[in-house]
Amino acid sequence: MRALNTAALSSKAKNARFSIGQVLEALSDNFADLTASKIRFLEDRGLITPERSNSGYRKYTQADIERLRLILTLQAEHFLPLKAILELLKDIDAGKDPVIPGAAAPQDAASIFSPHKVLTRDELATATGVSQALIRDAIRAGILPGAEVFPAVTVNLVNALGRLAEHGITPRHLQSTRVAAEKQAADISHIVRSRGGVNGVHEHYEQALQIAELFETVRISVVRNALRR
Repeated sequence: MRALNTAALSSKAKNARFSIGQVLEALSDNFADLTASKIRFLEDRGLITPERSNSGYRKYTQADIERLRLILTLQAEHFLPLKAILELLKDIDAGKDPVIPGAAAPQDAASIFSPHKVLTRDELATATGVSQALIRDAIRAGILPGAEVFPAVTVNLVNALGRLAEHGITPRHLQSTRVAAEKQAADISHIVRSRGGVNGVHEHYEQALQIAELFETVRISVVRNALRR
């Protein structure tokens, strides 16, 4: 694996600092579904540590952006859980040259990331390291669709279910979360339709996603504040 070559950055690039919005813009071409919430989540998990301004705002370096690019690529192309990615990053930070699990497999990375790529239940279990029983439980709880094949992006959801299971939180415990999310989706869809001016399904979906991200930012902030009390 090629480590983050921060030494090769120009002096100007090294000194540059970017807002989270600029980071999203820099990575949007390759990771269109990346959100500010996802970046903050990766920070909470210890995978990235941005600087903080005197007023508390996050400031990212070019090296931070490249580190994020690496993390997201390892998730999308190699289906690695965050725990494994963190260990790889620690090796890189220590000057080592770790081997990416599955990197030698004869598989086209572009096809993995393609929205048309699908995984069977067995492949989904292998890619995430969860049991078939957990996948069946998630289907019964309505967290996953009752299908035999799944889009590749399902890997992120199943990874999260696996991590929750380690804390004793099963898909059955998440049924109320699913119901609340489905209700919120219906409310957001109604909001977009009632405002009008939306041309086509794609534009409706994009506007709904933008509103959903704002709801998610508020929800996470409320949860964090409640946990601090």
